[in-house]
Amino acid sequence: MSPEEEQLAEEASKLFSGRVEFLLSAPQLKFLPDPDYPEIAFCGRSNVGKSSLINALVQRKAIARTSVTPGRTQELNFFEVGDPTQFRLVDMPGYGFAKAPVKVVEKWRNLVRTFLRGRVPLKRTLVLVDSRHGLKDSDREMMTMLDEAAVGYRLVLTKADKVKASALEAVREKVVAEARKHPAAYPQVHVTSSEKGMGIAELRAAILSDIRA
Repeated sequence: MSPEEEQLAEEASKLFSGRVEFLLSAPQLKFLPDPDYPEIAFCGRSNVGKSSLINALVQRKAIARTSVTPGRTQELNFFEVGDPTQFRLVDMPGYGFAKAPVKVVEKWRNLVRTFLRGRVPLKRTLVLVDSRHGLKDSDREMMTMLDEAAVGYRLVLTKADKVKASALEAVREKVVAEARKHPAAYPQVHVTSSEKGMGIAELRAAILSDIRA
């Protein structure tokens, strides 16, 4: 990393290791907090590891709930970072194979779609992709939704410790190639492991860079 990148990573580490508090859950748009601070949203297929990644970023064990049951997160969950607050993290409902009634799933989709299109302080969305599986059609649908909403996003590979290095690189290359086809996608693909800490410091720095952009 360059000296500038190292400084950014150090600042991000201090910020994420400081005050991080759960703010609220919003099952509907009318419950959203006032748009007072920049926001970074996390989305991905059910059980992709969103909660685990948020916990790893903020160096806590259970700030965000984790569950082996797909579809556990059914609301927009907001977390405040910094003292005083600098920005917010938003844990969005998982998509894909959520074990829920069709009407409930559609309600989640509408909530997410409307949030993405109308949320002024949203600086960046992180689209999490399981390294073991690569991009699925549901991920592509979300990427297209973000393109249409003109919301910039980063693609983040999760659970990178669960696959061999050669397979991981093959998946990364495919995701990079596909990202180039999407106008709102950031060209860099982040490779992470919440369990091993891989890529976490770099992602923290990227988030802080997005907040300040």
